[in-house]
Amino acid sequence: MAFPVFLTDDAARDLEDLYNFIELHDAPEKAGHVLEQIEQAFSRLAENLYRGPRPKELLAIGLRAYREIFFKPYRIIYRVMVEKVYVLVIADGRRDMQTLLQRRLLQA
Repeated sequence: MAFPVFLTDDAARDLEDLYNFIELHDAPEKAGHVLEQIEQAFSRLAENLYRGPRPKELLAIGLRAYREIFFKPYRIIYRVMVEKVYVLVIADGRRDMQTLLQRRLLQA
């Protein structure tokens, strides 16, 4: 049974920003490829809700409700609620993830 996967507005903005950055600083075809691979990665969550580890930055502050999957170097942070998957963050893992996750998830 497949479960619905939703992108939050923030995650959709993350994808758009990522695409625009790669298109501007690398190549349009690479931007399209990266976007496609990330979309495939989070789409597979529909079949396996709890795939992926818990983000270490969130475990460090006691939050266990979130998980992550990867299309390296990109991290896709999600949460399962009532058999629905919500993708919350899509970010380059080389960023300051502690600050990004705390700002994005704790102030939501």
